Amino acid sequence: MTDTPDTPAARAAARTDSPLPAAGQAADARADDRAQVIDVLAETAEVRIVRRETGGVRVQLVTETEETSLPATTRLETVEVTRHPVNRVVETAPETRTEGDVTIIPVVEEQAVLTTRLVVTEEIHIRRVVQTSDDAVPVTLRRQRAVISRLDEPDAT
Repeated sequence: MTDTPDTPAARAAARTDSPLPAAGQAADARADDRAQVIDVLAETAEVRIVRRETGGVRVQLVTETEETSLPATTRLETVEVTRHPVNRVVETAPETRTEGDVTIIPVVEEQAVLTTRLVVTEEIHIRRVVQTSDDAVPVTLRRQRAVISRLDEPDAT
């Protein structure tokens, strides 16, 4: 039978200054209602992180340049302009026209006669001449490389 606060032994222990014996103590301590339990030693633990340098590396980027030529097709376009006298009478101003690779622009003037008439005095012929050539275009190419070196370990002092 265990002692509960309603038993005579529990009431007697409550009247005294000492507590009841704790479970697991020696049998003689249970027999004595006045036995005391005193904690003599308690352990605690603490975890800490300590940073320390164990070494290091140095990374250097080295940029190298290389001059090279790349093939490229270039295009040069020139324009030749020639004037051709016509002196032809027309009823209305002719439109600009294209014949093959030639653009023809008529030039018109009004001449005073008893009546007004249009006379094409000349034509301007514009011809496009296209030349292509294969050339080498100089370019500069850059390349980076990483140089990694290990640093000496620090002194252990």
